[in-house]
Amino acid sequence: MDIKQIQELIKFVSRSGVNEVSLEQENFKITIKTNQNPVYVNAAVPVAAPVTAAPVAAPVQTAPAAAATTATEDTSKYITIKSPMIGTFYRSASPEKPSFVNVGDEIGTGKVVCIIEAMKLFNEIESEVSGRIVKILVDNASPVEYDQPLFLVEPI
Repeated sequence: MDIKQIQELIKFVSRSGVNEVSLEQENFKITIKTNQNPVYVNAAVPVAAPVTAAPVAAPVQTAPAAAATTATEDTSKYITIKSPMIGTFYRSASPEKPSFVNVGDEIGTGKVVCIIEAMKLFNEIESEVSGRIVKILVDNASPVEYDQPLFLVEPI
């Protein structure tokens, strides 16, 4: 199973609503767990009508609504580079090496912008867009989720 197949499996699991999937093949085993709320089915209700757990309270917004709207409008002209997997985000190949990209750098399609470590594998993440890095949204050595925004890029 290659990395693209694993990424597709992660997408499928996140959309399906299941909490855990295990897959075992020759010399390969993978378990994907999500932190989604489990879905409960009430026995008195037909199976087609699941009852879900109550949603967790939304985080308190600390910035004024007007500022949030302005920030949303400002970022709408940018392209977002998102994480293709769950793992740990690194801006450089090692602590002594320079960052792959910094704010203001111009990037092209195929340029390595970061590394994401997943299951002891270091995966170079390449840009799928050309432009200028406007903002780095994740701190170095921070955990990232699948599809989490990593960079904002201004198209050139």
